[in-house]
Amino acid sequence: MLWSLLKILVFVAIIGLLAMGAGFLMESSGGVQITVAGTEYTLGPLQSAIALGVLVFAVWLFFKLLTLLVATLKFLNGDETALSRYFDRSREKRGYQALADGLMALASGEGRVAMTKANKAEKLLNKPELTNLLVAQAAEMTGDTKKASETYKKLVANNSTRFVGVRGIMKQKLSEGDDETALKLAEKALAIKPRHEETQDVLLNLQTRAQDWAGARSTLNSKLKAGYLPRDVFKRRDAVLALSEAKDILDETASVEQQEHAIEANRLSPDLVPAAAMAARAYIEKGKPRAAAKILKKAWEAQPHPDLAHAFAEAVPDETPEQRIKRFTALTRIHPDNMETRLILAELNIVAEDFPEARRALGDVVEKQGDARAYTLMAAIERGEGASDAVVQGWLAKALNAPRGPQWVCDNCHDIQAEWAPICQNCGSFDTLSWQTPQTPEIASVTGVHMLPLIVGALEDQSEPEAVEEAEEPEDTATEDVIEVHAEPATTEEVRQN
Repeated sequence: MLWSLLKILVFVAIIGLLAMGAGFLMESSGGVQITVAGTEYTLGPLQSAIALGVLVFAVWLFFKLLTLLVATLKFLNGDETALSRYFDRSREKRGYQALADGLMALASGEGRVAMTKANKAEKLLNKPELTNLLVAQAAEMTGDTKKASETYKKLVANNSTRFVGVRGIMKQKLSEGDDETALKLAEKALAIKPRHEETQDVLLNLQTRAQDWAGARSTLNSKLKAGYLPRDVFKRRDAVLALSEAKDILDETASVEQQEHAIEANRLSPDLVPAAAMAARAYIEKGKPRAAAKILKKAWEAQPHPDLAHAFAEAVPDETPEQRIKRFTALTRIHPDNMETRLILAELNIVAEDFPEARRALGDVVEKQGDARAYTLMAAIERGEGASDAVVQGWLAKALNAPRGPQWVCDNCHDIQAEWAPICQNCGSFDTLSWQTPQTPEIASVTGVHMLPLIVGALEDQSEPEAVEEAEEPEDTATEDVIEVHAEPATTEEVRQN
């Protein structure tokens, strides 16, 4: 309110002063005489003041028009002027609007609209780091891979957009199935941005596919340093990679370094069954059965597994069945009620021809958790106790139609694998195989090596009665064979064929 009143008072004061000045000039004598072309003009004081104001305005207007003329001439000549800057701002505004419309079209899945807007923005804006990216993505959406590839190469040429260009070409190579080139591009992209999480994941996946285990361990370590991987997960996956480096440890050409990798894998993740079995075999090769037994017992505490029993049996290959049963107490007393423990005890007692004890070892496994392996063992027990062929064949028939039980199953695609591997053979995912019962159990096919000794024995019973005694007298050294037979599951393909 006071500010408005003050402005009114100032305005009234200015009008008053002008009126006083005009009155003073009108009362004054004298004036200005101007002669133009022989004509004399006499101006009074007030008229002279007005003429002076008009002259000043005319001079100001003249210089403005002169400046506009000079700017127009410079504009036509291509020089930067206020006029050119005005048109530049207008063009830039329309370019950014086209760029925004292109991004919206891209997000909406309208590839052709995005390409049109991208081309318009490219013409209006002189910012290739923005427009080239939009052009490349729009070209990919419309299926123009050639245009996208050319645009990504332009991005590679610019230092500020090199990473985006390399990453774009890498994704194209991945979609084309060119993993070798994609691997090189992923390495280059990671060298530009070492902490980029997506590139680390892509590189790790490609390195594991290429079985570049040393490179994969380096990439995994980078993920840990960048904070993208919990330390417990890092230890587990590093153990898997170390185990992969020692995969051929049992070959005759296996080096000491491979054995050390197996031992390191077990140290990193003691509960990793394949690592424990491989490390135990490495110690057995070195003549250290006690160290091997220690590793296997620790892994058995985490998860009883047939592979661990295999390795434990290999520590002393020339022992008698009774000695083996006694030595296996170190494992079987850890989880006495576990299904795997009961099956192992049953197998060992079958080989030792202690069939009543084998039946007691199985307990209620057949009724509650019956699978092909349990039914097969029951058939062997019945045969050992002198049951009729009908009873034995009845158990074999159940085994033929029973589920397989725990197997190596991919957590990602749920595919069943015959043996553990660092990479799923079906979906190619890394470290996703776990020992579990499949969600959709397969019907077991035990017509192969699992049932061969029993079937052959049954056939011999029908043709040559005297062969029964030979079939009921297994050799002591068959313990390891029994364990190996029941621990080697048939592949999915074998199940389907049978």
